[in-house]
This record gives sequence, structure tokens and C-alpha cells, in this order.
Amino acid sequence: MATLKDSNWSEQRIDLTKSISFIYLIDDIFDVHGTLDELILFTEVIKRWDISAAEQLPDYMTTCFKALDNVTNEISYKVYKQHGWNPVNSLRKAWGSLCSAFLVEGRWFASGQLPSAEEYLENGIVSSGVHVVLVHVFFLLGHGLTGEAVELVNSYPPIISSSATILRLWDDLGTAKDEDQDGHDGSYIEYYMKENEGCKVENAREQVKQKISEAWKQLNKECLFRKPFSSTFTDACLNLARMVPLMYNYDHKQRLPVLECLVNSLLTETVPQ
Repeated sequence: MATLKDSNWSEQRIDLTKSISFIYLIDDIFDVHGTLDELILFTEVIKRWDISAAEQLPDYMTTCFKALDNVTNEISYKVYKQHGWNPVNSLRKAWGSLCSAFLVEGRWFASGQLPSAEEYLENGIVSSGVHVVLVHVFFLLGHGLTGEAVELVNSYPPIISSSATILRLWDDLGTAKDEDQDGHDGSYIEYYMKENEGCKVENAREQVKQKISEAWKQLNKECLFRKPFSSTFTDACLNLARMVPLMYNYDHKQRLPVLECLVNSLLTETVPQ
């Protein structure tokens, strides 16, 4: 709702929610459920978008891929019907890139050969899922659908990568742990401290905040010079980044009090007449 705030975009928000749900679902497959060999096969199936090869996967992966295929085709048909552009190849490419980034993280953890902080961040910009979200937003909005804009949105332009950087680093600043998750995500802070012997957590956190500030400067610059993207798309990128601190601003009880307050206000409080 924060990314697509206009009341006329209800249908687009529903479709976007489906895509976001798959990001979390696939993330859990990589972090918790799949073996490395299974994840390699799963990634290849997604990258090739091979329905027949999916039958060789474990049942839960096959089910996930077929459901993802259905949703991707459904969204692509809607976009084509409403805006005259079939985005199916762009959407499939985005999902393939996401799975490839998840697999990189899985291989790091399996091998014990951990990345540098910058290597982690470069991959983490993709594994954040922001590119998948904003590619879907771009096509669902249907504004400025030109060959130039489509080619650019497929290639992680700064307006997307800066939003992704903000989300990834804010996530790393958070302290909440999922007690039911056995996976290992790592963090920029962890790898930065390993690279800089004697570095304190406070110093590493300041480094992260500085990089977030730099990403915000880049995002603001991109929003001022919108071409070739529409104002609605650049606003969506900006709104996503604005939402990030609410999503990852944990308190000492590992809760999100500000976000909880806003959700309660939206869903339970009576609007004065």
C-alpha cells in the first residue's frame, strides 16, 4: 500500500502482493528447506523457465514453480490486455536473477568462504527482492512502456538499485532474528567487521548508515531526473524506500512498534465523521 498509494490502484496492489509473497516463499526455500544440489536445479529451472524440467524437482519446489508460472502468466496477460505490452520475459528474467542471487548466498554459506562486505552488498541488492517488486510495479502501472524504458528497467537502473541498497542495509541494521529459521543470511556489518580487524559494532553501523545516506542521495537524484521513467514509477520507487525504516526499525523486544501503530490505525480505529 505504501508503494502504490493511489486508491485507484487496488487491483495492482493485489497483484503486487502475490509477487511479494513469492519472494518470501522462495527465500524460505533457499534459506531453510532446500539442499544445495536441489537449489542449483531449482535455479536452473527458474532461469530457463522450463515446465518439463520442474517435474524433476522435489514436490514442494515443483508446486512453487508452477504456482509462480501461473501468477506470472496471469499478471502478464493483464498488462498486455490493459497496456498492449507483454512483460512475461522481463518478469521471468527478474525471477531468475533473484534465484541466482539467493543461490550465490547459499553457496557462500555451504562452502564457508564468506564474501567481502562489498561483494555481499552487490549480491544483496539483487537478493533483497526489490528489483522483482519494482519490475512488477513498472509493468502493472503501464506508464511509459517504451522499448528504452523496458530495457533499462530490466538492467537494475540506479533508481532501482539505490532503493534496493537502502532496504538491504536497513535490514542489516535490524536486530530481529527469526527463531524458526535455520538459514544464514549474513550481513554487511558482519563482513565489514571481519575485513576491518578491531572494528567495533558501532563503527560498522555508522558505515552502514553512511552508505544508506549515499543511496538516498542517488535515489533523490534519479527522482529529479525521471527520464525515461514516468513520475508514477519514480514515486513508487521513492515510496518503497520511505517505507523501509518502518519495516526494519525494531525495538529491544524485536518488535516494530511504529509499524504496528500505523497498521492498527489503518485497520481498527474509527475515522471521525
